[in-house]
Amino acid sequence: MRFNLKTRFVQCALAMLCLHFQIANSAEVFSVRHFGATGNGTNSDTATIQKAIDAASIAGGGTVVFSAGTYLSGSIFLKSHVKLRLDQGAMLLGSSRRSDYRKVNFLALIIADKQDDIGIEGAGIINGNGRLLAVGYDMPLTSGKWPNAGEAERPVVINFRRCRNIAIRDVTLTNSACWMQLYRDCENVTVENIMVRNMSALTNDGLDIDGCAHVVVRGCDIDSEDDGICLKSTDKACDDVLVEKCRVRSTCNALKFGTASFVGFKNIVCRALEIYDTYISAIALELVDGGAMENVQISRIKITDCNNALFLRLGHRNGKAAVGSFRNVTISDVTAEIPNRPQSAMNKFPTAWRHRCTTLVTASITGLPGHPVSNVTLTNISILYGGIGSTPQSDHHCLDQLDKIPECADNYPESKMFGVLPAWGFYCRHAEGVNFENVTIRLKGKDYRPALVCDDVQNLQLDGFHVLSAGKEPVIYLNEVQGAVIRNSPAPPETISFIKTNGNTRDLIGP
Repeated sequence: MRFNLKTRFVQCALAMLCLHFQIANSAEVFSVRHFGATGNGTNSDTATIQKAIDAASIAGGGTVVFSAGTYLSGSIFLKSHVKLRLDQGAMLLGSSRRSDYRKVNFLALIIADKQDDIGIEGAGIINGNGRLLAVGYDMPLTSGKWPNAGEAERPVVINFRRCRNIAIRDVTLTNSACWMQLYRDCENVTVENIMVRNMSALTNDGLDIDGCAHVVVRGCDIDSEDDGICLKSTDKACDDVLVEKCRVRSTCNALKFGTASFVGFKNIVCRALEIYDTYISAIALELVDGGAMENVQISRIKITDCNNALFLRLGHRNGKAAVGSFRNVTISDVTAEIPNRPQSAMNKFPTAWRHRCTTLVTASITGLPGHPVSNVTLTNISILYGGIGSTPQSDHHCLDQLDKIPECADNYPESKMFGVLPAWGFYCRHAEGVNFENVTIRLKGKDYRPALVCDDVQNLQLDGFHVLSAGKEPVIYLNEVQGAVIRNSPAPPETISFIKTNGNTRDLIGP
């Protein structure tokens, strides 16, 4: 009997506890309409949305719900243990008046600073109203010069700083006046299954992760005027970041580390990405401000219709700091198509004149004299290039003038910064420990240049380096290369000269 009474007591206690949680859960839903939001897209709902967020915060946390409608708003501040949910048919629309926005380093529609356990979810849309907010910063095609970027004057859509435990899921983000979303110095960030469409003005990045740790970006579909997925490092390192199963298009760089690289990037994994219709680089790893890039793995990348497949760069833009370090990077299982685009191809992006690049750009791995990029491995890579023709032009860098190729040490890094390089496939300069394993490159058209040029490189390995096209120049040109092993790398058909060495090139084994 005691057992039965005790069991009954436990059952009642559990029932009461379940009821308590049911009541608590129902109380954790805060409809913005209940706080007076109109959702008519004309009247400002800023104050009522903030009231709903504040009420959820006072209650210890909850979900602020936007039912179907258009909610016009200026800056709102998200607080700990509160998430926003936009139902199907709901739109949070940014005000077109800059005076309606507040700043935490950046003006933004949704702001959080030093908050924990926050998020945004649902099938609705957040529209930054960027086409109106960015008037005056819209890059006229006829200007012929870079207009004032004005990033401090144009609101981003999401600006989270120094926050922990962030989850952004399923929503559509569109039409920012500047970057779409910025997560800076945050921990435990998940951005999953969101759609980004950001083509309203210049510097329209899709997703910026700056100095964050323990990040997952998964299943996102991003189309941006500027960089698609961009890791930065202003005050802290980006550490333990996973980017996977995303689809990215960019008028600039699709997957980019930098340019802010003051501390560095470490323990980064990017995999299973589809990159398409991108006008500068598909993958750009840039370290130019003195930090450290190390332990980066990029794999299973499909690249189509892009002007440059790979740009790995160690520079020295930040003269106040020592040159950084760039090491231990592995890129594997990549297929890429690098065509020649007609000038008319850019007409569909009238705001993006500064990124116009209609000639293919050679994949490159470049450091600085005395500061090499080190331990880079390229495995299972296949790249198809369009070719630039059979005759060198006056603005092309040729093999007999490798020393004329500018170092561009303090330049803003971009894959086209060196001009037309003397190789059509890969150009390596100031590097050590570069390994090509099962790499295949070929041409759709004609190209007179070598497939590979290495200048000031130590410990080069080509194992299964397959070049399926040959031009007038040697297929492989090695200048000042110390220690090279070439195996399983046959000369392509109709080769005039396979390997040519120059300068103090020594310790060559193979092919």
